[in-house]
Amino acid sequence: MQLSHLAETLIGSEIVKLGGEIREKIRKGEKIYNFTVGDFDPAIFPIPRELEDLIIDAYRKHFTNYPAAEGNLDLRESISAFLQEREGLSYNTKEILVASGGRPLIYSLFRTLVDKGDKVIYAVPSWNNNHYTHLNQGEHVVIEAAAENNFMPTAAALQPYIREATLICLCSPQNPTGTTISKKDLSAICELVIEENKRRAESGKKLYVLYDQMYWQLTYGSIEHYNPVSLYPAMRDYTIFIDAISKAFAATGVRVGWAFGPAEIISKMNAIMSHIGSWAPMAEQKATAAFLTRKEAIDAFLKAFRAAVSERLRQIHDGFVTLKKEGFNVDVLAPEAAIYLTIKIDLAGKRTSEGTLLSDQMAVTSYLLNEAGLAVVPFSAFGAAKNSPWYRLSVGTCKLEDIPEMIGKLRAAMRKLG
Repeated sequence: MQLSHLAETLIGSEIVKLGGEIREKIRKGEKIYNFTVGDFDPAIFPIPRELEDLIIDAYRKHFTNYPAAEGNLDLRESISAFLQEREGLSYNTKEILVASGGRPLIYSLFRTLVDKGDKVIYAVPSWNNNHYTHLNQGEHVVIEAAAENNFMPTAAALQPYIREATLICLCSPQNPTGTTISKKDLSAICELVIEENKRRAESGKKLYVLYDQMYWQLTYGSIEHYNPVSLYPAMRDYTIFIDAISKAFAATGVRVGWAFGPAEIISKMNAIMSHIGSWAPMAEQKATAAFLTRKEAIDAFLKAFRAAVSERLRQIHDGFVTLKKEGFNVDVLAPEAAIYLTIKIDLAGKRTSEGTLLSDQMAVTSYLLNEAGLAVVPFSAFGAAKNSPWYRLSVGTCKLEDIPEMIGKLRAAMRKLG
C-alpha cells in the first residue's frame, strides 16, 4: 500500500508505545510505578470542584451546540481579564483564540508561519517540536541543551542560526524537564529576536517566538515565571503564547486552551482551525469563562495543588540524591516547576545477573520497567540523542505512599547489575 510521504515518514509517539507495554503489564497484575504520562489521576488530582459544577450546570442548561469558531466571546473576555490580573499582559478579544487544548493551536501556528523549507529552531529535549516541524515540512534547526543549563536553550546557542529562521520554539516551564528559563537567558534571546527583526526588510518574513507557558502557574519555592512581552514590550509583535487550563487545573481532558498574540496572526490561525474544527466544547467554554473570574477559588485550588505536586517532586528528588550518595550512577535536577522531574539513570554497559548486556539506553529503559517496575520516559522520546541517560519522571499519577517503595525497588534493581 502506498501512502503519502507524510504518513510514511511521520514517527509515532514513543510515549504512546511505552504506554502500551505498561498497560499490558498492569493487566497481568504487575505493580508498575507509572511516571510516564503528562497527565493526572483524577482520584489523586481532581479538577477544581467549582469548575466541575460549572461544567455540569452548563450541560444542564443545554450548551451543546457549536461554539464560536474563535472561541466564545465571554470566554475570551475572561481570558483577557485573567491575563491582565495574573501576568499584567494586556490582550483584547481579537488577539485571543480558543481551541481544544494546546495541540491544535500549536499546529495552526506552524501552518500560519512555516512554509516548506523554513527554518524552525528548537532545543532538545522538548515536547513535539520535532514532529510539528516535520508535519509542516520545515527545516529542523536542533539545539542540544545541556544539564548545566537545566536543559534550557541560551542566546549563545541560538545566535548562529537565527538569520533567515522563521520560528523559535520556547517552553517555560518546560516539558519534559520541569525546569524554567532564567530572566537573564530569556532577556538575551528577546534581544536577539528584536535585533534580527530590525535587520529584516519590512516586506519580508519576521522571526517569531512560540512561547508555550502551559505550566506557568505551577512553579515552586522562589522560582519565578518570565515571559518575553513583559520583559521586552517590543516582543509583543513577534510572540505567540500557548496556554490552557489543562495543567494548572489538572483539567487535561476538559480540553480548553488558548493562544494569544498579534491579531493578524491569531486571525489566520482561526481561519485554519475553522477547517479543522478543533474547537473546545461549548459547555466547557461556558464553564471556564465563569471559573476564570473566581479569584478566591482559583487561589485556594492552586495553593493546595502546588503543595501536593511539589511534595511528590521533592520526595523523589531526595530519594535520587540518596541513591547518588550511595554510589549509584544516577543524578537528578532540583524541581522548579510543572509536574516533571529530570532524572539520570546511567546504566548502559552493565550486565544483569543473568549476564545480559544493557547495550544501550533502550535496554536500560526496559530493564527499569521489567526489574524495578519503574516506567519513565527517556529524553530520546523528546528529540534528544538516543544514548542520553536522562529521563522525564511525571508525578501526575503518583501516590505519596509509593515513593519509598519505588526508590527501594530501583536500588535493588541497580544492585543486581555487574
